[in-house]
Amino acid sequence: MSKEEQLETVRHSAAHVMAEAVQRLFPEAKFGIGPAIENGFYYDFELPRPLTPEDLPGIESEMREIISADLPFTKEELSREAARSLFASQPYKLELIDELSDDVVTIYKQGLFVDLCRGPHVASTDAIKAFKLTHIAGAYWRGDEKRPMLQRIYGVAFDTQTDLDSHLACLAEAARRDHRKLGKELDLYSIHEEIGPGLICWHPKGAIIRQIVEDFWKAEHRKQGYDIVYTPHIAKIDLWKTSGHWDFYRNYLYSPIEVDEQQYILKPMNCLGHIMIYQSQIRSYRDLPVRYAELGTVYRYERTGVLYGLARVRGFTQDDAHIFCRSDQIEAEVAGVVKLAQFMMATFGFHDYELLLSTRPEKYAGTMEMWEQATESLKHVLDVLDLPYKIDPGEGVFYGPKIDIKLRDALGHDWQGPTIQVDFNLPQRFNVNYVGDDGLEHTATMIHRTVLGSMERFLACLIEHYGGAFPVWLSPVQAVVVPIADRHVPYAQQVERELKQAGIRAQVDDRTERMNLKIRQAQLAKIPYMLIVGDKETASSKVSVRLRSGEDLGSQSLADAKSRIITSVEAKV
Repeated sequence: MSKEEQLETVRHSAAHVMAEAVQRLFPEAKFGIGPAIENGFYYDFELPRPLTPEDLPGIESEMREIISADLPFTKEELSREAARSLFASQPYKLELIDELSDDVVTIYKQGLFVDLCRGPHVASTDAIKAFKLTHIAGAYWRGDEKRPMLQRIYGVAFDTQTDLDSHLACLAEAARRDHRKLGKELDLYSIHEEIGPGLICWHPKGAIIRQIVEDFWKAEHRKQGYDIVYTPHIAKIDLWKTSGHWDFYRNYLYSPIEVDEQQYILKPMNCLGHIMIYQSQIRSYRDLPVRYAELGTVYRYERTGVLYGLARVRGFTQDDAHIFCRSDQIEAEVAGVVKLAQFMMATFGFHDYELLLSTRPEKYAGTMEMWEQATESLKHVLDVLDLPYKIDPGEGVFYGPKIDIKLRDALGHDWQGPTIQVDFNLPQRFNVNYVGDDGLEHTATMIHRTVLGSMERFLACLIEHYGGAFPVWLSPVQAVVVPIADRHVPYAQQVERELKQAGIRAQVDDRTERMNLKIRQAQLAKIPYMLIVGDKETASSKVSVRLRSGEDLGSQSLADAKSRIITSVEAKV
């Protein structure tokens, strides 16, 4: 057994120990499942009352008693009938037993706790060395929101206390960087029950960051030969039936609305609008490739339980584009998209990422030949570019395979980023053709791609990657001018005007508060530059420059301070 497998076994065993601790405190508890997960474990319970964070130390204390007792884990095999009798008071276990295909049921015991489990487990509880319960969450039984909501207790476990302490420090830093927390603290966005869950209201500061990202995106796409387009937010339902989305994507589509006795749905994708634009005129082989790009807002139904800040929403804007090309142009176009994605990621500070080649899912459209050809095209591009990648079996979309790029942020967390999909299916369904050099019609190939993902998720990733301390070029406020006393306000306002004329996002903090408080609050707001002005600065037309890191750069001419800020912006740092 490898070290990773041994640690997974420890974590699985820790889940059982936690379940026994909960049973000691709540004898009437009903038990769901308790697997090992990355870095830890969890267990789902139905309990007589809601748990609070204050309950976790008591459960931990019971766990430590069980561990110190060095109780052996013992495996037994029972008939299905005997297992049903043993778990007669445990409805969730009975459901799992009924679904087993084997007549022999495996259980594990430690102390007074018995669980339905295939194992493996450590020899005894003493093998669990370093653990910590972290938080409580709600979880629908079997992930079905129509089933009971259970209480899930999460924990982490490691081989040594040093490893545990290091992980807990990372968790604390992750909590400090949580985009939901920083989004509120930095006044970037909000979500309102009155509007609906998973729907984002961008505040002025958040809107500035988003606009900067979008403007840069548009400029780079124009350089790469893309045409910017816009398509409607709703379309007739027949369009989505023809595409296959109605059959393959039904659970994510909103219910139709009726307009003039016609049914429409909110668009979940931008691709069909781009197809309609392509088909608005006859295309020659000489016209290809045609590249359409759109920052298009789409709407998909996500269960309430999976919504998560900006990272999982119901309405989001994709940095979407579709390339219509000949079959002999596929690999060159895919390679161009990969290089553009790499450039975009690097510009925003992401240099660590993983590439996945996602293959045919169980439910798919098109022929096996189409899928093999599309998959081989993607694979060949990655091989030619000498990019390491992993195969992600069955994770392609219903109309084609894809390259997925997972961004890795400063804390090592992975985020869904760029994706590139080769599609032979939709062009056939919609007769997306071009006239070849032989004068005959040929079916075009369609490449679906994003190089950032959705604006919402990408902004969440940016917030957590930088901990809210954005590079100067992305910061909503790049400089705050702090007058020491009221008599310095006029000069501070003059400095602000000159900064704004130079294209710098600046503001004056003219509140009647102490200077040190203003500086501290500017640091908390993650503003890169603080320009303090008092008697000396006013008399000499200078500013005293401090950074949000706390570094004091001393007195500088306003021209030098402006130049420093502009240089940072132009270097995108």
